[in-house]
Amino acid sequence: MSEERVLSPDIQFIKELRAVGGETVKKCYQCATCGVVCPMAGDERPFPRKEMIMGQLGLKDQLIVDPDIWYCHNCNDCSKYCPRGARPGDVLGALRAKSIQEFAIPKFMGQIVTNPKMTIVALAIPLVIFLVLLGLTGHLRIPEGEIVYSKFFPIPYIEILFMSLVGLAGIAYIVSLKRFWDGITAANGKNYIKRFDDALLETILEFLPHRKFTKCETNADRKNAHFLVFYGFVGLFITTLWITFYYYVFKIHSPIALSDPMKWFANISALSLLVGILMVISNRAKDKGVNSKTSSFDMTFIVIVLLLAITGILTELIRLMGIAGLAYPMYLIHLTFVFYTIVYFPYSKLAHMGYRALAITYAKMTGRDIE
Repeated sequence: MSEERVLSPDIQFIKELRAVGGETVKKCYQCATCGVVCPMAGDERPFPRKEMIMGQLGLKDQLIVDPDIWYCHNCNDCSKYCPRGARPGDVLGALRAKSIQEFAIPKFMGQIVTNPKMTIVALAIPLVIFLVLLGLTGHLRIPEGEIVYSKFFPIPYIEILFMSLVGLAGIAYIVSLKRFWDGITAANGKNYIKRFDDALLETILEFLPHRKFTKCETNADRKNAHFLVFYGFVGLFITTLWITFYYYVFKIHSPIALSDPMKWFANISALSLLVGILMVISNRAKDKGVNSKTSSFDMTFIVIVLLLAITGILTELIRLMGIAGLAYPMYLIHLTFVFYTIVYFPYSKLAHMGYRALAITYAKMTGRDIE
């Protein structure tokens, strides 16, 4: 006897899904081409065919806890061969954005950061905070003499502000990921064949060389771009720790000499980020025989990262040129993009690292993963 199931379609979710990049979801007529060509799809749980029908039905509760939407690496092989132009890759990208929004803590932050129409508001928040702080402490002016950014925005102010907000964002991110993990385990079962720590280690070792990107055909060149962006961020994070060590342990204050190893490492990381994000833009502009569309959620992230890299490089170059009237405002603009990138981390495109890591870890624990 077949099992009866009650479906609860969410019409509003369908509208929201179409608004964030999944507008082609209704074109799917379940031919299963996408599941056949996808290098990530398994024999037992093929995707994205099932996600397309679930999206058409508005099954929000099932989709946001579906680990397979994170198993997709957006190679777009499915979109290239789809005979109906349903663009399954775009739909799965939109589903990932909705999942981040649904699990975000607090939820209103997820709605602000994941909504491109609210990007100006999201950027205005840190800028206003900076201006008020500088105004109240008497630093809202162009300092005289040598250009030293700490004279304009003292390092202790930056550290107290950023560390407290990043700490809160980190807690919110952990809670969001915990909710996501509870959701996928409750909905998909706990038939584990591996321990969590073993599976997580395998996932991390797989992430570092971007191994799964090699499975893609249509967008195989995404690997190098993604690799540069990823390690550009890693390098800048290391630079932040490095300069903090300089400041508090060795009492070396800015500006740091260009000949210093830390400065070389920082500049190489910044260039890696810039070149990587330019490659991302170039790759998306290429004609690869697939009618795919970059979602507004993805494009917002790309633009923010591009501006982060450009303003960071300009901040250094203008300082070296000695143009104080431009250097300090540029530094303030750069800090605004830094704030957006690290404080809004749990709600932006960057949040996918945690969600994807947990989804793949779950797949390895349950034997779903394909090597």
